Amino acid sequence: MRIYMDNCCFNRPFDDQSNIRIRLETEAKIYIQEKIINKEIELAWSYIIDYENLFNPFEERRNTIDKWKSHAIIDIVETGDIMNNAGLIHNSDVKSKDALYVACAIEAGCDYFLSTDDSLLKKLLSLDKIKVLNPLSFLTVLEVNK
Repeated sequence: MRIYMDNCCFNRPFDDQSNIRIRLETEAKIYIQEKIINKEIELAWSYIIDYENLFNPFEERRNTIDKWKSHAIIDIVETGDIMNNAGLIHNSDVKSKDALYVACAIEAGCDYFLSTDDSLLKKLLSLDKIKVLNPLSFLTVLEVNK
């Protein structure tokens, strides 16, 4: 099983953990990362993660996220197909950067696109090329596939 996590997902542990939902999503994300380290789940990476992370104003967060690149089994670079697919996704009222994330996940052959951005996930529900979930919902998938 191959997944793609956007920067919202990677940044979740740095969010205010006093909110129960954020704390649960953080725990789910950490659990998913353990599965990646144990090679039970494949992680896909892309140039757009690198690009957005470059502008993270917090050095600790930027460095922590960047280290996950070494666990990825594939690193997607920009291609014409990705740009075309991102354009189609963008036409569905998805922000350009988010459309690039999803297009890269599809190009990487991911089964799941994970994000903590509710608005984005809602806009992507009708997408048939990849399943979109937040990390907490993804745990259900992992339990079913045990």
